[in-house]
Amino acid sequence: MTSAAAPGAEVGRPPQRADVVVVGAGPGGSATAARLAACGRDVVLLEKDVFPRDKVCGDGLTPRVVKELLDLGLVDEAHGRVAGWATQQGLRIHGGTTVMELPWPELEDWPSWGATATRRVFDQRIAGLAVARGASLHQGITVTGPVWRDHAGSRVAGVTWRTADGQTGEVHAPVVVAADGAGSRVAKAMGIPRRTDRPMAVAVRTYYRSPRSTDDWISSFLDLRDDAGDYLSGYGWVFPLDDGTINVGLGLLDTSKDFRATNYREMLTRWARGLADDWGTTPEAQTDRIRSGPIPMGFNRTPLHQRGVVLVGDAGGMVNPFNGEGISYAMEAAALAAEVIDRALATRRTADLDAYDAELRRRWGGYYTMGKAFAELMGHPAVLHACITYGMPVRPLMEFVLKTMAHLTDARPADTKDVIINTLQRLAPAA
Repeated sequence: MTSAAAPGAEVGRPPQRADVVVVGAGPGGSATAARLAACGRDVVLLEKDVFPRDKVCGDGLTPRVVKELLDLGLVDEAHGRVAGWATQQGLRIHGGTTVMELPWPELEDWPSWGATATRRVFDQRIAGLAVARGASLHQGITVTGPVWRDHAGSRVAGVTWRTADGQTGEVHAPVVVAADGAGSRVAKAMGIPRRTDRPMAVAVRTYYRSPRSTDDWISSFLDLRDDAGDYLSGYGWVFPLDDGTINVGLGLLDTSKDFRATNYREMLTRWARGLADDWGTTPEAQTDRIRSGPIPMGFNRTPLHQRGVVLVGDAGGMVNPFNGEGISYAMEAAALAAEVIDRALATRRTADLDAYDAELRRRWGGYYTMGKAFAELMGHPAVLHACITYGMPVRPLMEFVLKTMAHLTDARPADTKDVIINTLQRLAPAA
């Protein structure tokens, strides 16, 4: 086991005790660890891979993510002032014969720009911040399950772990944060199933060297079609990066026809070939293999606190069903998790952790319900055809759609669009 790629990470066996053990050093886990360490808590952060490591993602950071970066004090990263980070002014949408550039909205509650950074860069930076604030990061550690306080499994008391070379051990802590992704080992070991009534998607992406890697816009393509020419519920993307490459990918909802039978790697290869004249996406320019992964949406594991285990990020299905974006929700959940956990450790009342689930459902539950309805609606090719043909050319409508799908409104709006969106998500039953 080595930690040479992550300055400050610990080498060797994790300690046996901590206030909190965080499983998974992605954006949600590392942000939770960073905030708890800043509160003076003894935090052990366990990561199964070794930094820098890759994750399947579009690498796009919405204004919601930018706000979390700013709140964490990562100002230069948020403004694209350091290597590996770039900023963009908005979204360029493509659909049918329409191409429209939509700037990120000017709001009181959110920044007016977005950013891009590969997950190799992004995740390592957040993990490094956690270490700088005092968290103990251990890499190459696979968490195999929870340690229980009693034989009845009524309350977690830590986690068990192993390394690739056969070492095993336990870290004991009164609170465990499961931020270990869509296939969460912790959640599975606790018997927390995925909810089949929540949307699911698949993402597939690769990288190309491109003369347009300095583009000021991220691009979204809404008119994906299958071999029969029918519209698919999903979108393609091209996101410019700071290293001279572009992230090119597709995201498809499970409401798409033949969702499970589709060869997504072949689909991406064909689709990228069609972009070559504009983006330089030729086979010779491809710099990485095609990778794919699941996208769990709309709280697909509930409740989000169970027996001393708090679910953060993809482990709890905290992904926007409208656009497949999950980094911002993982990091926002991390901020709340740290606040709730710090208070529960002070009061020594497990029940205080239940506030986490209740508050996240209050914040996002109605919005996720709207997103679930949207995903089901987009599964009908005729609906998609009507939206692209008749809706996309109407700029005020698309500005409303952008705000809705990116979840960008002010809590105290002065804009009619914000009032409508806020009212709808307040009236919708919580997911």
